[in-house]
Amino acid sequence: MRSDGEATRTRILEAARVEFAAFGLAGARVDRIAASASASKERLYAYFGDKQALFRAVLELNQHEVAAAIPIDVDDLPGFVGRVFDHTISHPEHLRMFNWARLEGLTAALVAEDRTRMFPEHAVLRAAQTEGKIDDGWEPEDLVALLFGLAFTWANAPGIVAEMGNPPSKTRVARHRASAVRAAEKLVAPATPRSDDRARS
Repeated sequence: MRSDGEATRTRILEAARVEFAAFGLAGARVDRIAASASASKERLYAYFGDKQALFRAVLELNQHEVAAAIPIDVDDLPGFVGRVFDHTISHPEHLRMFNWARLEGLTAALVAEDRTRMFPEHAVLRAAQTEGKIDDGWEPEDLVALLFGLAFTWANAPGIVAEMGNPPSKTRVARHRASAVRAAEKLVAPATPRSDDRARS
């Protein structure tokens, strides 16, 4: 059973997640977060220090959830893009938080060991490249950015965000998802040797 302190901290994080996703760091109100969490502002500051630290804590929570829900699979990177796409559709507040953080120039305060444990892409992608599973012309960190970019493309595209109040049809969402997955397939496919390269080998 969680202690009262742990339960209060969890309520504050959940209330902050809603508030920050809606208003960003600058527009969020600590008094609204505290009221929604049934906690005092003093308790909130005692746990998190200040509003920016609370914002970073929510970012870290979101990253933990995404990493746990969608581990990278080097044997199916297009499928990974599809799963990230699905998560973006089912958890739009995560993408909104990411975009607010980017505007503010903030990142989650993860220690190196935690980041390596949660996001081991560099090592697993490099190994897959060595084994010829994926195109070895990409730097792993660049490839990760491109894969997430494909998964986020439609959510960030002009005209799509405006439809949040009136969601696109299931057919349209499925088409967007398929296009992102297909683009990922082309992105990671091992390069085909040119005919003159084969002739020299």
